[in-house]
Amino acid sequence: MTAASTLVIRETTDADIADMARIMSEVNPAHPWTPEALAHEIEFLQSHPLGLHLAQWIAVQYAQPVATAAALQFAGMYHPDRYHAEVMVLPSAGRHGIGTRLADVLDAHLRQRGAREVLAGAYENHPHALAFLTRRGFTEAMRFWDNVLDLRGFDLQAWAEQALVPDGVRVLSYAQLVAELGPDAALTAFYEGFKEAREDVPRTGEVTPLTPEDFQKRQENPSVYPEAQLLAVTDHGEVVAVSELWRAQNDPQRLDTGLTGTRRAWRRRGLALALKLAAIRVALSQGVTEIWTGNATTNAPMLAINDRLGFRTRPAFIEMKWGGV
Repeated sequence: MTAASTLVIRETTDADIADMARIMSEVNPAHPWTPEALAHEIEFLQSHPLGLHLAQWIAVQYAQPVATAAALQFAGMYHPDRYHAEVMVLPSAGRHGIGTRLADVLDAHLRQRGAREVLAGAYENHPHALAFLTRRGFTEAMRFWDNVLDLRGFDLQAWAEQALVPDGVRVLSYAQLVAELGPDAALTAFYEGFKEAREDVPRTGEVTPLTPEDFQKRQENPSVYPEAQLLAVTDHGEVVAVSELWRAQNDPQRLDTGLTGTRRAWRRRGLALALKLAAIRVALSQGVTEIWTGNATTNAPMLAINDRLGFRTRPAFIEMKWGGV
C-alpha cells in the first residue's frame, strides 16, 4: 500500500477544530492558533449576514491529520466572486503530493462556484510554496512584513516627549472608556473611530464597510485585550485614533498589534506614535518581551513609525492573486 493510497481528504466538522489549529500553528509558528480562536473565527464567518463562504477540508494519513485546506471569503474585503485559499501541510508530511491533492480539491470547488478571483500566499523564505502557486497561475499582488519589537531594554523614558498628545485629547484604554461611558456608548465611540481609521489600510481589494455588528463580534474575540486597546479621545468623547494590542496565541511573552490608525482630520499630529508608546507602556507593565505587527510594504508612514521605535522586519508574506474582479 502506497502513502498516497492511505490519504483520506474529507470536509471538516467541529470535532476537527483542535487538529486544524495544531496543523496551522505548526505550519506557521509565527502566527499560531488556539482552538478557541479558530472556533470563534469559523462561527463569525458562518453567521455573517453577507453570506460569506467557508469550506474546509482535512487530510488524514495513517489515521493522523496531516494537512488542512480552506476556501473562504472575508468580510473586510468582500466581493461575491472573490475567495481566499489556504493549504497547510505539516512539515513532516511535506513533499509527498498532499498539498497538490488538496489544491486540486480547492480548484475544483472554486471553479464550481464560479470564482473570478482567488487570493493565496506564502512567505518569501518558502520558495517551493511560491513556485507552487506560480505554476497554478498566481502572480504577486502585495507584500506584508512581520515587524517585531524586542522590548528588553526599551527605554520608554527616552520617548516622553513623543508620548504627549495635543490639548483637548486624552489617551484612554478601551477598558477605561467603558468605565467612563458604559459599555454601549464606549463601543459606539470606539466603532466610529475605528471604522474611519481602517479605511486607508493598504489591501489588495476595495475595503468593505464595517458594520456595528461586525465590530461587536470582533470585540468578542478571545484574544482581545481591552486594557491594551489604546484610544485618543477628545474632550467631546470622540475617538480620533487607535492603537491596539491583542493577546498572542499560546505565548504570554508576546502581544500582537491589531489596528493602528488615525481619523483623516487628525493625522500628522503624532497621535499614532503616542498611542503606540502608550501600548508599549502597557506591554512593559505586563512583562511582555515582544510586540509583533504586520504592515504592507507599501505603508510608508506606519513603517517609518515602527522603524523609529525599533521594530525589525521578518521575511515578508507574499499575497498572490489568480484572476480578478
